[in-house]
Amino acid sequence: MNADRASTDRTNVQRTDTTYDPAQLRTFLAVAQTLSFTQAARRLGIRQSTVSQHVRRLEEAAGRQLFARDTHRVDLTEDGEAMLGFAGTILSAHERAAAFFAGTRLRGRLRFGASEDFVLTRLPEILESFRRDHPEVELQLTVELSGTLHRQLAAGRLDLVLAKRRTGDTHGELMWQDALDWIGAPQLRLDPERPVPLVVFPPPAITRARALEVLEEHGRAWRIACTSTSLSGLVAAARAGLGVMAHSRGMVPPGLVPVPARAGLPELGGVDFVLLYGNRRGAAQEAADALASAILAGGDRLHRGTGGGAGA
Repeated sequence: MNADRASTDRTNVQRTDTTYDPAQLRTFLAVAQTLSFTQAARRLGIRQSTVSQHVRRLEEAAGRQLFARDTHRVDLTEDGEAMLGFAGTILSAHERAAAFFAGTRLRGRLRFGASEDFVLTRLPEILESFRRDHPEVELQLTVELSGTLHRQLAAGRLDLVLAKRRTGDTHGELMWQDALDWIGAPQLRLDPERPVPLVVFPPPAITRARALEVLEEHGRAWRIACTSTSLSGLVAAARAGLGVMAHSRGMVPPGLVPVPARAGLPELGGVDFVLLYGNRRGAAQEAADALASAILAGGDRLHRGTGGGAGA
């Protein structure tokens, strides 16, 4: 009996003394956000075997399985979902401590662009934490359509962008991939004999372009029921039953639901969410790298159970 108790005590001590390697946590977050060991390796610039090793060692340290995986699919387990929040907190604290004891403080101006997708997510929490950790950085936020942000970045007017790109494009650092769905008000009914009423952003919105493309490809007539540069405006129009939106499946706003398959609307395909970096160097680049790290560490808060965000 005493031997069993001693063994249990030793196990408890080992669990209490467990430490989590920041490199392993960063790898875990990359896999959790992309649901792909290959994509995580590409994002981090390491070999896929190293990704597998980091995940295995983190699971050993936690004493839990964090991913359910086979040859075709990677999914977070319940314990993996729990680790998401802990990993972001641990990495944030680690980076703050490293910056404090290194005696370095970021300064300068950082011009950050975020697409309309993230207006209703928890991105403001990430930005608030960044400003608290780096008070001497002058953060300038631009919220625009993804296509517009891509152009502003190319023109040198932004230092860092969080936005969408078409699936198959390669520019930017992939954060996660998502499917696009048609969404609308629960009471909305579409008449198959009449043009599809669309609630859309203006050009160059990626989801607008994709919606029109698939409808044209399938010979389905359409009409624009509402156009707005504001996410709130589009959501209000869709809730009122004016029409349907092409939208990221993982970020559906409250009050809207996927359009049933019986409506006969064509499949929209997928979309990538990415970070894109400008060409500036020095203080602006250091600040951009720090904010990018914060966004990557908290990426799960932007699309997992957020209940917000539409497709710009």
